[in-house]
Amino acid sequence: MISLYGQLIQHWERRLVARDPHRYQREFDWGWEWLRRTPIDGLPGACRAGAAPLPPAEGLPLLEAWSRRAITAGDGFFSAPAVNDYRLAEGVLSYTSPAPSGDRANDRVTARWFPAASAKRRRAVVLLPQWNADAQGHIALARGLQRFGISALRLSLPWHDDRKPAGLARAEYAVDSNLGRTIHAARQAVCDTRAALDWLESEGYGALGILGTSLGSCYALLAAAHDARLRAAVFNHISLWFGDVVGSGLATRHVRQSLPPTLDAAALRRAWSAISPASYLDRLPARRQRRLLIWARYDLTFLPEYSRQVVAEFRRRGLDCEQRVLPCGHNTTGQAPFKFLDGFYMVQFLRRAL
Repeated sequence: MISLYGQLIQHWERRLVARDPHRYQREFDWGWEWLRRTPIDGLPGACRAGAAPLPPAEGLPLLEAWSRRAITAGDGFFSAPAVNDYRLAEGVLSYTSPAPSGDRANDRVTARWFPAASAKRRRAVVLLPQWNADAQGHIALARGLQRFGISALRLSLPWHDDRKPAGLARAEYAVDSNLGRTIHAARQAVCDTRAALDWLESEGYGALGILGTSLGSCYALLAAAHDARLRAAVFNHISLWFGDVVGSGLATRHVRQSLPPTLDAAALRRAWSAISPASYLDRLPARRQRRLLIWARYDLTFLPEYSRQVVAEFRRRGLDCEQRVLPCGHNTTGQAPFKFLDGFYMVQFLRRAL
């Protein structure tokens, strides 16, 4: 039974989520056109442009089969052509996304750059904020790392901040009832992140790390599983399966309500398996990385049971990792005093690991 303290935290969580008036239900779509933008082919004729929409009973097996091909493709799914138009001006790095969506604003990646004053150790971290983070999300954290001698590159996620199309109140396209667009957004985020690592490497940074929060944590784990250059990784709020969070979380209730009844949490696991950390854990033993797993005891968005599964799976596989548990929930992590504790854990770890 949850304590009175836990009940108060979860009440606070619900109030924070209720503040956002723009959580709208959107029309469900398999999003086959978005899957055609990836390097994985093999979609059947029934999924071609202009074809009649497939009901869940027919669409789900096709998406599952496509996802299995993406997973077995290895590096291919999360690889993209090299970027050749990096531009650094007034502390902002920008470049064209190597995994374009077709939207001009979204396909121009921006990242705020916070170089450490001392360049002796040449260590840098890519920061991936949470879903719907505004332009100030993770800036204080980036400055904290900078202050302690670690350069920080704060990346804007697909469909966020200045990458968000006009008229879109929230970054809904990143986690959406359009299943294919959600998959594409995750692949784009990982490819954008790897392009950011390319730039850091070209600038002479050899000790590279990554830090992701919530949705950014998922993207960070996918990047860590596919990029051997990363020596340290912080996963701030964790789950093995993308579909588990959408299927049960407080923050994604409006997305869940847009889905057909047959697409329950188990079906979503399979549908979004290509962008789920669980599908790539077998790649981690080959990576020489130190890892920090952070989760919140009273989380209503990344349920604690799912976070415990991540810790248990890492330990079962003998993966190098540390664990920290926050005495709060998901949204309350960004509130005082918990944000200071969370930031302390992350900065302290990265100072030791890089």
